[in-house]
Amino acid sequence: MGSIFFELTLIICAAAILAMIFRFFKQPPMLAYILTGMLIIPFGIASHQNLVVLSNFSELGITLLLFLLGLEFNLTELKSIGKIAFISAFLQIITTLVLSFLVSLLFGFSVVISLFIGVALTFSSTIIVVKLLADKKDLHSLYGKISVGFLLVQDLFAIFFLMFIAGLKPEISITFTLLSILVVFLKGIVLFALIIYLSKTLLPKLLHHIARSEESLFLFSLAWVFGLSAIISMPAIGFSIEIGGFLAGVALANAAENFSIVAKVRPLRDFFVTLFFVFLGSQLGVGSIEKVIIPAIILSAFVLISKPIIMMVIMGVMGYKKRTSFLAGISTAQISEFSLIIIVLANKMGRVPSDIVTLITIIGIVTFIFSTYFIMHSSKLYKLLEKYLNVFEWKKGKEETLSSEINFENHIVLIGARRMGETILNTVENLDSQVVVVDFDPDVVKKLQEKNIPCIFGDIIDSDIQEKACIEKAKIIISTLTDIEDNVLIIKSVRSKNHKAKIIVVAYDAEEAKFFYKMGVDYVVLPHIAGGRQIAKTLKSDELEKLEELREKDKKYLS
Repeated sequence: MGSIFFELTLIICAAAILAMIFRFFKQPPMLAYILTGMLIIPFGIASHQNLVVLSNFSELGITLLLFLLGLEFNLTELKSIGKIAFISAFLQIITTLVLSFLVSLLFGFSVVISLFIGVALTFSSTIIVVKLLADKKDLHSLYGKISVGFLLVQDLFAIFFLMFIAGLKPEISITFTLLSILVVFLKGIVLFALIIYLSKTLLPKLLHHIARSEESLFLFSLAWVFGLSAIISMPAIGFSIEIGGFLAGVALANAAENFSIVAKVRPLRDFFVTLFFVFLGSQLGVGSIEKVIIPAIILSAFVLISKPIIMMVIMGVMGYKKRTSFLAGISTAQISEFSLIIIVLANKMGRVPSDIVTLITIIGIVTFIFSTYFIMHSSKLYKLLEKYLNVFEWKKGKEETLSSEINFENHIVLIGARRMGETILNTVENLDSQVVVVDFDPDVVKKLQEKNIPCIFGDIIDSDIQEKACIEKAKIIISTLTDIEDNVLIIKSVRSKNHKAKIIVVAYDAEEAKFFYKMGVDYVVLPHIAGGRQIAKTLKSDELEKLEELREKDKKYLS
């Protein structure tokens, strides 16, 4: 057996290098880790004996991943659009599950294997979508909130399904009898109720005393998650250690120290989760890939095309405009990290063969790559497909109920009223010119309506929204959006309809500013330059006495 330390060193170094390369192409790091796993066998980086150790480490990674999920899982995040999230997620899960199950049957897979494939294809990646939406500054948009909402609901369903398959004993017939399902369901309810009871009574008090020492808190957290996982995996209870990790997290979620625990355990989780994806990649042999390559290609296309369509149909029926439906639908065009966990656990329990693990992993790789570019360039895709998407839109939908009826002329259009936009709005409100706000955050629009400020809910790139904002009659267009693609589309739309309007946009580096000026923008705001000028002006000897005045103004604004 080769040195496990030496082989782990090579694996981590290779994963780090590939992760940096994948980051350059804006791809999720888990793809780099899977590729690392695919390379370690043919290049002799890891011996077959030490792969057993890697397998055990990967199991720890998933346990810690679910532990932190249990600590952080917060259903209050669904509060603002909870109904939408639950309805859209439930309908999407059922529809996708049925269709992918039927497609799998066409490839000759058994009923049980087709069911697991269907479940794996149903879920979408919360980690990838949230990261990309945050990079695009779209988390607070309507479609961003809907996307995150139904992804969190999907995660909840995925956890329940993990508990179900983890509770079925390996020696039970692979056919799911009604009795076995009932036994697992009852055991899950009793176990969950006990965990909730402990989380509200004994554990918060215990953690309060332990938290006086950071080292003790960290060690107790690990002892708790590993100890509970070991107990739950005993034959008398029959759940997997991974589910034990999730329940351990839920048990500590009500403690005031849960955020401190998350901060301490996260680096350890990241290390072992990396090894999980490396191990997953190591199982992708050339021979196993050849067996499933055709189903993998077709099912990948199914995920990339049908899941967004299913979501667009659901949202269209619920009354959302085609752009919102399209952008939310695009975010579902991949499988989830939970899909990989579910299929690996099912393989470990003897429910599916190794070829199915290879199949789902390939689908994950393909859909992660393509969906990343879909989400990053969703505005361009929408513009390209806009004329074909009318079938997904019902007039007088939910979005229109938030919009004000406006008929302005020679006015100012402010696009985006959060942060910088809010500051601009507070200033221009004192001018003689009328101001109309266009924003894609329903919470912002509601606040503005309460203040009787003219506003339109929607995306300014949408031609209907442009018409409502009367941009062809506006004298100034101010965009505080951070997405360069959106700003380019705004500039082109305004110039095609209104040659006289002054256009002001925000840029966050010099290259962006130069690009916008070449497009004919009248002024580009660079926050770091504007802030520097303000500080320099304030620091002049005759201005220093105004610091207190400025501070009081800012405190009033911040309150």
